[in-house]
Amino acid sequence: MKLVTYNVNGIKARLPRLLEYLDEQQPDVVCLQELKTTDETFPAKEIADAGYGAIWHGQKGFNGVAVLARGQQPVERQRGLAGEPEDEHSRYLECEVDGLVVASIYLPNGNPQPGPKFDYKLRWMDRLAARAQALLDEEVPAVLMGDYNVIPNDDDTFSVRAMADDALMQPESRQAYRRLLAQGWTDALRTRQPKGGVWTFWDYQAGAWQRDAGFRIDHLLLSPMTADRLLDAGVDKGYRGREKASDHAPTWVRLK
Repeated sequence: MKLVTYNVNGIKARLPRLLEYLDEQQPDVVCLQELKTTDETFPAKEIADAGYGAIWHGQKGFNGVAVLARGQQPVERQRGLAGEPEDEHSRYLECEVDGLVVASIYLPNGNPQPGPKFDYKLRWMDRLAARAQALLDEEVPAVLMGDYNVIPNDDDTFSVRAMADDALMQPESRQAYRRLLAQGWTDALRTRQPKGGVWTFWDYQAGAWQRDAGFRIDHLLLSPMTADRLLDAGVDKGYRGREKASDHAPTWVRLK
């Protein structure tokens, strides 16, 4: 079973690349982020024609998350996170596929920091941690996957110096991420690539892709029941180099 997280950076602009990926890789579950489209304009027909059921939580112009399942319809469990009723950002969508709970996560960027956007990021991470603990308490197999906008370790970036002031690498961001792991979640990609140096994102600016100046911010966290089924994890890096590609590469885990 191959599960993928893929920040598409605009599903309309990137639809040919997404359909290409679904056709070539045939993943079983795909969590998308940064749809940048409303619920009404989500390309449901094209995705259905590709053989995937889908549930989405859109927002005009930015944010937006979705869950796709090959040959079946995901069952929605929850959209959005509790704890901040006035938060209308489309950043969390939780579904069930074949008895596995999957959540598509688009965590706030938090820049510029310090400031209200960074404060929002940290509050959002606290809310995510509360939901993550509730899933563990349910004792269900679960995967929390998405664009976390956190660089967890120094060896998860091409340059510590270049990213030192970025919200993605602040001590508070890292601590919040580690608190998730401390609950009992397994970072699938880190487990398979413990020495780091694996990127999931390359900026469009300054020739980052050509220089391989990237960092790892797309993560798949496995609950204990799911971690027992871990076979492999990796990044389908080549898709980042295709014409009009997203600035993220599809990042995946394979389970028994």
